[in-house]
Amino acid sequence: MKLMLIANDPEVAEYAVQSGVDRIFVDLERNGKVERQGHLDTVISNHSFEDAYRVKKSIADAKMLIRLNPFHDKTRDEVERALDVGADILMLPMFHGREEVERFCAYVNGRCDVIPLVETAQAMVRLDSIVEIEGISEIYFGLNDLHLALKLDFMFEILSSGLVDYMSGIVKLRGLQFGFGGISRFGSGIVSGELVLAEHARLGSESVILSRSFHGNAKNLKELIVNVDLEKEIKQLRQLGQELKLRNPDKIEQDRLLFKSKVEEFVKARSVLSRR
Repeated sequence: MKLMLIANDPEVAEYAVQSGVDRIFVDLERNGKVERQGHLDTVISNHSFEDAYRVKKSIADAKMLIRLNPFHDKTRDEVERALDVGADILMLPMFHGREEVERFCAYVNGRCDVIPLVETAQAMVRLDSIVEIEGISEIYFGLNDLHLALKLDFMFEILSSGLVDYMSGIVKLRGLQFGFGGISRFGSGIVSGELVLAEHARLGSESVILSRSFHGNAKNLKELIVNVDLEKEIKQLRQLGQELKLRNPDKIEQDRLLFKSKVEEFVKARSVLSRR
């Protein structure tokens, strides 16, 4: 499984790669994000193309993924600038249909990998057409914005409800890899990282974003080293990932039902609080 860490500090990026991270994720998405997520406890980054250039210089042997803005009239310029600073992978967020992805892939023209980020209801419904587009390298499912689009109470309802099963089935029929959501450190998070990883293993996911619990909201490398033993955490994650692949069908179903029950417990508790 490819592990991705969101970072714009070159020292943090280099250390993360040395600790076992496969991709450094530079997040340049701005347009509309505050309006969508400003009321939530989510990270809205302030990364820049200059950051991306410095990050790429620090991780010559690893991949740099850049998430650009949703498709707009300056997307072609953003693609060119991202390629100039060394992007290995470009991610297109918040698209609604086939045309946006086709035009994005045409702008890239095979010069790097392309990952459409499925996080609107329209993109989910139209996924069977979108995966046929030439130039797509893999697919990622954005559970946070997708749960907002569907007016759900918790992003993991997308997973516990079977919607990711449905979407991943479409992607796998096309022969593409996929990933989804984020994962917290073991023993942390509303739903434990262990249970989330079990769902990745069940579905055959090939990538995941490491949540901010993996860096403890560190502002620099010194704070990161103090906050988290990143190499140890990643080794534990990979070891469990291998063990999860060896489960028998009964254990897989048991873990799925446990994950589902934890999600339902949280949604129920949140509903009770909202009525008070």
